Amino acid sequence: MFKKILFFSFALLILSIAVPAFASSAQISSAVISCVGTAVNARESAIDTGISNYTQAVQAAYSTRATALQQAYTTASSGDISLTQGRSNVKAAWSAFNTAIKTAVKTWKTTRLSAWSQFRTAVKTCKAPSSITDTTSSTLEVTGQ
Repeated sequence: MFKKILFFSFALLILSIAVPAFASSAQISSAVISCVGTAVNARESAIDTGISNYTQAVQAAYSTRATALQQAYTTASSGDISLTQGRSNVKAAWSAFNTAIKTAVKTWKTTRLSAWSQFRTAVKTCKAPSSITDTTSSTLEVTGQ
């Protein structure tokens, strides 16, 4: 009987300590939630702009490559692309394409990392618990080629 009373007393003591701790973490002020929402909106806006710029740069690289290759094959003497001038024009078209794609990928990665970094800094100033932020989801972001 004494053991049961001791057990229930101990259980009540633990509950009296744990319940207020859980209750305080469950109630997050609307100001903190609003602050996190503002940080998320800023991050998503930066990512949206960055991915838009990335896709435009990739599309431009493909269009430029198509035009350059068309010109290289059109200007090759007697249709023989193995001629020196035609071959160098083809190589130049592919080289410019490769450079443009690498630049687009690098710019996108920099933009994405910067957006997430600014978000993490902003969330720290909100003093929000990690349970309401989505920083662990950053690994799901498109990383480029």
